[in-house]
Amino acid sequence: MLIDHYLPQYDVSARYEIDIRAPLSGVYQAARTLDLKGSRIARALFRLRGLPEANLDLEGMLKWGFVLLANEPEREIVLGLIGRFWIRSPKIQSVPAEAFIGFNQPGSAKAVTNLAFFPREEGIVRLTTETRVSCPDDSSRRSFRRYWRLIGPFSGLIRKEWLRLIKKQAETPFG
Repeated sequence: MLIDHYLPQYDVSARYEIDIRAPLSGVYQAARTLDLKGSRIARALFRLRGLPEANLDLEGMLKWGFVLLANEPEREIVLGLIGRFWIRSPKIQSVPAEAFIGFNQPGSAKAVTNLAFFPREEGIVRLTTETRVSCPDDSSRRSFRRYWRLIGPFSGLIRKEWLRLIKKQAETPFG
C-alpha cells in the first residue's frame, strides 16, 4: 500500500474497514467528494477540538494543513499532517509532499491517513482507512501517547463516520 511508503514505521496506528456494494468507480468518487459537514458526530468532535467546522471535505483538510501525499484513483488516497497535536492549538507545520518523508524534527509528530480500495467479489468494494503516527523523539512520543489515549477513540469515530458516509453515498443510486 502507498501508506507504507510515507510512514512504514510508526508509534501508533488505527485501522477501520467497511464493505460497500457499489462499483469501484462510485466508491472512489464518493470518497473524493466526501463532506463531513452532514455528520453531527464529526461537527461536534471538530467543535470540541476547536477545529473549523466549515469545509469538512478533502479541499478543506488541505487548507487546514494536510498535504495530499498520493492519489492513485480507485486504489489509494494518502494524506499527511505534521504538528504538535497534543497542545490546544496544534501548531501544524506546512511541509510540501516531497519533503514529508524526510521530515524528522524533534518536538513534533508526523501523521498519515489513507483510504484504500479493495475490489472483492462482484459488486463489492472493501474500503479501509488507516491512521499512523510517528514521533521522532521520546518527549514528543510520550506527549503524543498521552494525547492519543484521550483522543484516539474520538479520532476513530471520525474515521468510522468517513466510511459510513462514503458507503451511504456510494450505495445511493445517482448519488
